[in-house]
Amino acid sequence: MNELIKVDYTGERPAVSARELHEFLEVETPYHKWFPRMCEYGFTENADYSVTDIFVHNPAGGPQSMKDAAISIDMAKEICMLQRNEKGKLARQYFLALERDWNSPEKVMARALHIADQKIRALEEQRELDRPKVLFADAVSTAKTSILIGELAKLLKQNGVPNMGQNRLFDWMRRNGFLIRRSGGDYNMPTQRAMEL
Repeated sequence: MNELIKVDYTGERPAVSARELHEFLEVETPYHKWFPRMCEYGFTENADYSVTDIFVHNPAGGPQSMKDAAISIDMAKEICMLQRNEKGKLARQYFLALERDWNSPEKVMARALHIADQKIRALEEQRELDRPKVLFADAVSTAKTSILIGELAKLLKQNGVPNMGQNRLFDWMRRNGFLIRRSGGDYNMPTQRAMEL
C-alpha cells in the first residue's frame, strides 16, 4: 500500500499528524483555525487526539515551535468525510485499507506476541531483582522454630552475604535498632521496634 500520509505506529494505536492531513487535503483554511474547528465535531483530547509541539526550520531565525496533533485513524476518517472533496475521499479509502491491514489476524497476533514478549522481559528483570530476597526467605524458612543468631549468620553467608559471622550480625542488628545497645540485663534483647516488625 502506497503511503499517502505517514502513519505513526509507536503508540497503542496508529495515529497521523493533523498538520500532514491538513496539507494532504489541501484545505485553504489555515491550520491554526481549521484544527480547532474540526475538534468541535465531538472529538476528545487524549482520546481522539493529543496536541504536541513540533519544531520547524525558520529561514529568518532558526528553529520555530508550532502546534501539531497526533490524531487517531477514526478521527482522520471522519475529518476526511467532512471535507467532501476528492482528496478527502482518497484519504478516507486509504485509512479504511490501513485499518483493515491493522486488524488482520497476522497483525493482531504480531502485536499480541510483542506485548507478551515485553511482559516476559519485565517479569524476568523483576525476578533478577528479587533473587537475593528469595534466597534469604528460602534459607530462613527452613528453620522449624526460632533460629540462633549464629545459625542465621551462617545461612546469610551461604546465601551470598559476604563476611558475615555471628559477631558481625549482632553488631549490625544493634547498629540498625533491632537489638538493645545499652549494657545491662537487656543487652542484645530485641527492641520494641524489632518486635513490632
